Amino acid sequence: MHSIGLLENIAIALSAAFFGGLIIQRIGLPTIVGYLLVGVAIGPFTPGYIGDGASISELAELGIVFLMFGVGLHFSFADLWKVRDIAIVGTLGQMLTMLALGYGISRLWGWPSMAGLVLGLSLSIASTIVMLRGFMDHGLLKTPHGQVALGWRVMEDLATVLILLIMPNLASSGAAIDWRAIAIALSAALGFMVIMLYAGKRFIPWLLLRVAHTRSRELFILAILASSLGIAIGASELFGVSLALGAFVAGAVINESPLSHRISSDLLPFRDAFSVLFFVSVGMLLDPRYLMNNLQPVLLLTCLIVFGKFIVSGLWVLPFPRPARTALVVAAGSCQIGEFSFVIGQTGLNLGFLDKDQYSLILAGAMLSIVVNPLMLKTIAPLERGLRMVKPLWRWLDRYASSSQPVEESVAGHVVVVGYGRVGSHIVNVLGELHIPYLVIDTRIERIERLSKKGVPTLLGDAANSEILSHAGLSRARLLVVTLPEEAATELTVAAARDFAPDLPIIARAATRSGVKRLSNLGAKMVIHPELEGGLQVLRHTLLHLGFPLHEVRQYADTVRREHYNTLVTSKGEHALLAEMLDADKLMDIAWRKIPPGSTLIGQTLGEAALRGRTGATVVAIMRNGSLMLNPTTDTIFEARDRLGMLGTEEQVAAATSLFPEAAVSEAAG
Repeated sequence: MHSIGLLENIAIALSAAFFGGLIIQRIGLPTIVGYLLVGVAIGPFTPGYIGDGASISELAELGIVFLMFGVGLHFSFADLWKVRDIAIVGTLGQMLTMLALGYGISRLWGWPSMAGLVLGLSLSIASTIVMLRGFMDHGLLKTPHGQVALGWRVMEDLATVLILLIMPNLASSGAAIDWRAIAIALSAALGFMVIMLYAGKRFIPWLLLRVAHTRSRELFILAILASSLGIAIGASELFGVSLALGAFVAGAVINESPLSHRISSDLLPFRDAFSVLFFVSVGMLLDPRYLMNNLQPVLLLTCLIVFGKFIVSGLWVLPFPRPARTALVVAAGSCQIGEFSFVIGQTGLNLGFLDKDQYSLILAGAMLSIVVNPLMLKTIAPLERGLRMVKPLWRWLDRYASSSQPVEESVAGHVVVVGYGRVGSHIVNVLGELHIPYLVIDTRIERIERLSKKGVPTLLGDAANSEILSHAGLSRARLLVVTLPEEAATELTVAAARDFAPDLPIIARAATRSGVKRLSNLGAKMVIHPELEGGLQVLRHTLLHLGFPLHEVRQYADTVRREHYNTLVTSKGEHALLAEMLDADKLMDIAWRKIPPGSTLIGQTLGEAALRGRTGATVVAIMRNGSLMLNPTTDTIFEARDRLGMLGTEEQVAAATSLFPEAAVSEAAG
């Protein structure tokens, strides 16, 4: 019988991670904590099932590659260039400061100088994957503050390459550093960047576009996986660049492809599954017995990582022209260590700089800092509110800030729109026309960028799989509209929103008829089924073209909607109403027309315009700034962008419309 060891490890690790994450989330902690604890449970230091740490670690490398590749897909080198000042100087300053602090505490413990140097270097580099996961969950990744933190991490990753090149030259005491070898390695890394930015930027998007024309989703996904993994491994083997940095550069290059959004969505399942294995593999490294036997130094080191890095990173942001919130976000994202610290520690262990106990201390501090980091991200808003109360201090800290407030504090009485695709964009456009405040949540960075430049409150993140809804002010919102095309994501979003705001009205989009009932049961007040709505639109235009009155057509469509959405079966009611409609006389119906800027009607009263006397059409309502004015008096003054509801025959309405400027575009209601 063939071995199923690898499949067994994958199945047990993912299953245990699911239950661990679910339990931890139920008690209000981040799912990352559950994944780490699962790693401890199936690790070699605890009784029971023992997973194959080597296999799971290799699979975890895939998670790092896919995650960094995905980040690169939404990253622009122009964005990195914008934060080059703070990313370069701030990163260097923070790393040197933490290096000194780590070296200092190691001397207090009586460690050798080289062991202290390795400890300091390990503390100076934060985990990119931990920061990215936390930022995605809290909607911080594509904010200006998140971009600074991302640039900070990229510079740290580049510095790690240099550190790993220098460390072997320090193994022999008194030996001169081989600057030639370092120069060659750095040149190779620079060569990789140049090749990717010039040759790769042209070839890879072209190749993916050709594959897309085959119309085979299978081949396209294989092309994505081959590109991400192939470039990452090639960068590591041929140029000495880390897998993570190679994957990141590959994603940034492929970002130039018009298919980058499809690539990102197809890669998402692989990224999420394998990134979970990364956290499980970290947990497997920790020996709980070592943690208990060395509790004091472990807690001291953890405090240095969490609180020391928080303070140091935040202070290194302050000299630069950035808002105080940027310092808080960068600090919260930096107060942990992870994968690259493991690599540096393992290199130090192999070179004889560290012993096993010292390396275990670094592992314990790393794991505890990863556990605490999501909680530190949650302190950003409370800490900012506390600092604002000390007004003189806040004025100095926030001296470079604009007058805008964070999304969660500046928005109230708003409509939350989840998904800015074709449906969501139409809703947002109408809300803007009616001057109704709104907040947009979307997973695509370029959409968020466009809206942010217009001053629209936005949040970047997956409302179905993160805590992003907790930052949308649902308890203060008027309405939630979910326009996501994926029904499973819509159901998760509706369920989460109902937990945050039990009384909030929710309108959701269902992809299937069976999904209508599920979404209703989850708490959606109104569910829209596009297939049914599309059929009703076709029927509506058909009946109107045949001369049936709009009022009766609407009534029939409303009955179909009500009975389909409630029972999902064809009922006698809609047939009866259709029969009545076919026998009804034609009725006049209200037609709506918009007064555009520049119209001669602006500034005139209803009596002065004398539309009824001149055309026969009667103005029976005016829609203004989202409010409906019924039966306006003759003293009512017309304003730009008023929508006039007129009663009359088609000829009378057309005659009234002809009094508008030629630039006016008629807008029929309904």
